[in-house]
This record gives sequence, C-alpha cells and structure tokens, in this order.
Amino acid sequence: MHPELFLLIGISCSLGYTPGPNNAVASFSGFNFGIKKTIPSILGVWLGYTTLVILINFVLISTFIKYPLIQEVIRLLGTFFLLYLAYKISFSSLSKENKKINPVKFIDTFIFQFLNPKGVMAAITLISKFVIEDDYLNSSITVIVVCSLTALTSITTWAFFGKFLRNFATNNNFIKRFNYAMSLLLIVCIIGFYI
Repeated sequence: MHPELFLLIGISCSLGYTPGPNNAVASFSGFNFGIKKTIPSILGVWLGYTTLVILINFVLISTFIKYPLIQEVIRLLGTFFLLYLAYKISFSSLSKENKKINPVKFIDTFIFQFLNPKGVMAAITLISKFVIEDDYLNSSITVIVVCSLTALTSITTWAFFGKFLRNFATNNNFIKRFNYAMSLLLIVCIIGFYI
C-alpha cells in the first residue's frame, strides 16, 4: 500500500499544484486583498473539492463513466463561469482603492468545483486508479483525505504566492498587469479544456 500511497500523493500534488483556474483565482485574491480576505475563497475551493470527490466516489463515478456527455456539459458550464470570472478579475483594478471588493466569494469557489473540468477529471482519475473494490472503504477514505489535503495546501500556497508578489507592486500599472495576467491564465485554462 505504501508505494500506491506515494503514487497517489504524487499524482494528486502534480494535479493540484500546477497552474489552473483555482490557483489563478487564489493568486489574484492574495495579491489584491491579502490572505485574510482570501480565506473564504480558500475554504470554498477546499470544501467544494472535498465534497466533489466524496460525491464522485460514492455516488457519481459510474454515471460519469456511463454518460461522458455529462463531462462535456461540465466543461461548457465551467468555460462560461471562467470567462465571467476572467472579466471580473480584469476590470476589478478599475475600481477605486477604498471601494475595492473581492469579486471572488466562498459560494463562487465552492460551486465552481463542480464545474471545473480540471478538478472533475482529476477526481475521476484518482478514484478510478486508487479506489480498490476489495478494500473499498479504506481506499476511498485514503483518496478523499489525500485529495482534500492537496486542495487545501495547494490553494493556500498559491494565495501566499499572490501575496508575496504584492511586495513588488509599486504602482497601479503593475497591479493592473498582474490582474490581466491572472485573467489571461484563466483563458489559457479554458483553452486547455478543449485541447
């Protein structure tokens, strides 16, 4: 079980820590609003993704395999949501500093986990590979715990990365460029869904 566990952790981390929509949004929020105001987004991703993995593991895995069209619908809905988010992030820098409000809320990041093609595919892949029929409950719990911890640590790391970059933000042009870069990263993620 130990080599399998290391493999599960390795794959989970490679999927969780690489750039993706959740990580781009966490960096944007950490950069513009600091860690304290990013906590709701972090919790939304963490609890949303953990819930998603539990649902897929115990309820939906056979449905996803039997009806691949559902994954296409998720990809389409995720695309529209990310385009909307990219727009909000791009133009959030135009608001006045004292009235600046984080456009990313707990409910947004929680719900997005169910529309995030990267997250859904990661959950399906990990569950399919590491949940064993002979040891269903134990292997399910292991996958859920690893996925949950990876989601929490990766999203927090990216938020701190955004906060760290804020130290180099010496003027409004830098802030605007960073926000545009995060919007562009979301667009790249969308393109990645269709490649």
